[in-house]
Amino acid sequence: MSKSTLIGGFHAVMAALEDAHDKPFEILLADTRNDERARRLQALARQHEVRVRIVPRSDLDLKAPELRHQGVLAYVPEKVFDAEDALYQPAEKDRWFLALDGVQDPHNLGACLRTAEAVGVSAVIIPKDRAAGLTAAARAAAAGSAERVPLIAVTNLSRTLERLKEMGYWTTGLAGEARETLYEVDMTGPTVLVMGAEGEGLRRLTRDTCDRLVKIPMQGKAESLNVSVATAVCLYEAWRQRHAVRRK
Repeated sequence: MSKSTLIGGFHAVMAALEDAHDKPFEILLADTRNDERARRLQALARQHEVRVRIVPRSDLDLKAPELRHQGVLAYVPEKVFDAEDALYQPAEKDRWFLALDGVQDPHNLGACLRTAEAVGVSAVIIPKDRAAGLTAAARAAAAGSAERVPLIAVTNLSRTLERLKEMGYWTTGLAGEARETLYEVDMTGPTVLVMGAEGEGLRRLTRDTCDRLVKIPMQGKAESLNVSVATAVCLYEAWRQRHAVRRK
C-alpha cells in the first residue's frame, strides 16, 4: 500500500469517493451506523470497489481520538502536488491563489480550504515548515474541500511569491497597518491573496514581498478577526470583483 493518511467524517469520506483522483484504500464504518447516510456511503464505496470494514465505534475512537469522525474513517493516499505544474503556469485572468503564511491551527486551515473551494480558487499555497498540514482535523474542517482544492506546500513562500510575480500575478497581503482597505484595490486579474498566521500576521519577508497591503475596516473594539473569517471576507470580496467584471 502507498503511504496513507487517515480522514474522518461523512463529508470528507464521501468527497474522497466522489471527487478525488485517488480513491480511499479502505473505509472503516462504526457498527452503530445503520442509517441512510451510512447506506449511501456503502453503496458508493461498492461502486468504486473500495472495501468497507464494519468495526466497533470504540476502534474508531482509538484510531482518531481527537477527530469528530461521525462513525466513519478512511485511509486515503497522501496528497502530493507538483508545485511546478500547479503553480508555475502562465498568468491568466481566471487563475488566482490563496497563500497562507504559517497558519498553525488545522481547523483554520480546513476552514480556509472550504472557502477557497466555494469561490473557485485555483490552489492554496502553504509553507512546508512551521505551519499546519493536511491532517485529519484539517480535512474534517474542510468538509470535503481538501479533496477538491489543490494544497501546495512550498519550501520558501516568499521565493514562490516572487516567482509568481515574475509570471504576471499581483500579490495582495492582509495587514492591519495597511493604508488601503480591501475594498479599494483591484483583484480582478491574476491574483495571489496572502494571509498571515494567527496572532502574528504576515512575516516581515512575506509582507515585503507583496505588491500591496490591504486591511479589513474594523469598527468597535475588536482589533482583528480570526484568520479563517478574515480569509473568507477577503476571498469573497475578490470573488465579487471578479464576477462583476465577467458580467460586463
